[in-house]
Amino acid sequence: MDRRRAWPAPRERWHLALLLAAFTALAVTHSFLRHRAYESKGYDLGIFDQAIRQYALLKPPIVPVKGVGFHLLGDHFHPVLALLAPAYWIWDDPRVLGIVMALALALAAVPVYLFARRRSGHGLALGAAAALLLSWPFQAMVNWDFHEITLGVPLMAWLVWALDGGRPWTVTALAASLLTVREDMGVTLVAVALVLAIRGHRVQAAVTAVLGVAGYWFATSVAIPRFSPTGSFGYWQFTALGPDLPSSLLFILTRPLSAVGVLVDHPLKIALLLLHLVPLLLLPLLSPLTLLAMPVLLSRLFNDRLTVWSPVFQYDAILAPILLMAALEAAHRLAARREELRRLPTVLVAAALGVSLLGTAVFPLVFPFHRTLTGDMAVTAHARSLDRAVSLIPDGVCVEAPDHVIPHLTTRTYVGLAGDIGDELATWTIVDLQEEEPGGWDPLAPGQVLERARALGFQRVWSEDGVIVLHHPGRAVDRTCSDYLRR
Repeated sequence: MDRRRAWPAPRERWHLALLLAAFTALAVTHSFLRHRAYESKGYDLGIFDQAIRQYALLKPPIVPVKGVGFHLLGDHFHPVLALLAPAYWIWDDPRVLGIVMALALALAAVPVYLFARRRSGHGLALGAAAALLLSWPFQAMVNWDFHEITLGVPLMAWLVWALDGGRPWTVTALAASLLTVREDMGVTLVAVALVLAIRGHRVQAAVTAVLGVAGYWFATSVAIPRFSPTGSFGYWQFTALGPDLPSSLLFILTRPLSAVGVLVDHPLKIALLLLHLVPLLLLPLLSPLTLLAMPVLLSRLFNDRLTVWSPVFQYDAILAPILLMAALEAAHRLAARREELRRLPTVLVAAALGVSLLGTAVFPLVFPFHRTLTGDMAVTAHARSLDRAVSLIPDGVCVEAPDHVIPHLTTRTYVGLAGDIGDELATWTIVDLQEEEPGGWDPLAPGQVLERARALGFQRVWSEDGVIVLHHPGRAVDRTCSDYLRR
C-alpha cells in the first residue's frame, strides 16, 4: 500500500465533491418528491420528526405517533438524534431530515474513496464511491425517509477507514460514538474489538469490547426501561433461537448447524444475502472486515419479523460501506498475489457500479431512484385531495390521521394513528379509504377507522376521492394538544 497516494490532489477532490453533490441532489429530490406525493410515512419519518422537533423545543422526545406521552428513548436508545435539533431551528419541516440523511450518506462515501485511493488510482476510487452511493442499500435508506441508523452509516464507514489506516484509538472512539445511535450497536462493538485484536491492537480491542458490553447493558437495562411505558426493554424478536439472550447464545453454541439453517430458511433471507454478496463477487467472504457487518446482518436474519429480511428497508445501509471495503481489501490482496488477478479490483468496482446502474434502470422495487429519474412520482388527484384534507385541520389540535398523512401534520398538530392516542383526545380525524398500508404495529383498516370515528361522535365535514375529514363538535381541544408544540 502506497500511503503517499492515499490523499487526492485538488483536482481529484473536485471530482469527488461533484459526485457527492450529485448524489445529495438526487437523494434530496427523491425524498422531497416522496413527501409531496404522500408516500412518506408516520413510521418512521413522523416518529423522528416529532422527536427531534421536541428536542429543538428543548423538551423530551414525546412522540404521539407511538402513543400518548410516549418517550422515544423508551423505544430505542438513540440520544444522538438530539444533535439534529439545530436543523429545525433553520427549517422547521420534516423534509429537513431528508437533507440530513442525504448528507450523512454522502459523507460515508468519502472514507470509501480514501480506502480505495490508498490502493489504486483516483478513477477506481471514484468508481467505488459511486458504486456505494448508488447501491441498493443506500437507495433503500433514502426511500425510507429517515431512521436513526442513518447517522451510524458514516460513523461505521470512517471506522473501517481508521482501522485500515492503523488508527486503533480513532477506531475505539468512533465505535464508542456508535453506542449513541442504537442500543444494538453494543454488539457491533464486540465485533470491532475482535477485528482490532486480529490486527494486533489488543489494548484498544479490550477497551472497545468493554465499552460494547457496558453500552448494551446500560441501554437495554437502564436507559430504555427508565423511559419505556412497560418498564422494560421489549424488543426480543429472536424466538427461533430462544426466549431470551442467554438461551439463544446457548442454542448457537450447542447447535451451530441448526442456527445456520435459520439464516437461510426463507427465500427472502437468501435473496438478501445474494444481493449483498453477488454484486461484490463474493469477495467480502475473504476479508476479516466482514466480521464488522455480522452483528447487524445476523440480527436481521435471526429476527422473527419477515419484513426485516426484505431488501427494501433502511437496515442494510450501514452494511454497504463495510462490505464494499471488505471486498476491495480482498480484491487487492488477491491481485497482489496472483498476476492473472491483477485486474480484479477494477472488475469488482465495475461489477458493483454496473449492478447499481442496471438495477436503477430496470428494477425500481429494489432501486427506487428509478422512479425519480423517470418522473414516476407525480402528484396525483388523490394526493391533492389529501392536501385539501390537511389544510382543513386547525393548528394546535389533536388529530388522528393515516400513516402517509402524518408527516404533513407534525409541524402544527399533535398527531397520531387512529386508536393510538386514545378515544378521548382527538377532535379531528382524517380517513383515506384508498390507504393500502396502515402503519403501526396493530393498525386499523380505513373502514374500521371510519366506523370507530362515527361511534365516538365524529361528524363528517368534508370528503373527496375517498378522503374524509371528520370533526368532533362537542369536544374541546385538550391542553396536551395545544401545548405540545409550544416552547
